[in-house]
Amino acid sequence: MRDEIILDRYIHSTLLRDLVGHDHRPTAFLVYLWLYAEQQELGKPIEISYATLAENTGLSRSASQAAIAWLVRRKLLSVVKQTATATPIYSITRPWHREAQGSTGKH
Repeated sequence: MRDEIILDRYIHSTLLRDLVGHDHRPTAFLVYLWLYAEQQELGKPIEISYATLAENTGLSRSASQAAIAWLVRRKLLSVVKQTATATPIYSITRPWHREAQGSTGKH
């Protein structure tokens, strides 16, 4: 278990304004930040229900569900379910890293 979480600069310098200011989805930012920290601490994707996510973030179940849907739509989060009724497994994505790597590899 790590004592600290390394926060990618893009998250607080750009993503915060984008999700909260532009998209008007502060709950999506909170859920992203919580999942980011958990994934970094555990070193693997997070298997969690909406109810447990809501409990851990202080949000309602419906707010957590809406935030997850928005993050998936924005391609900031990927979801895998083994079956239709299984607990989802969430993986944080950082699309800005792929763009930067792609642009430097072409020059």
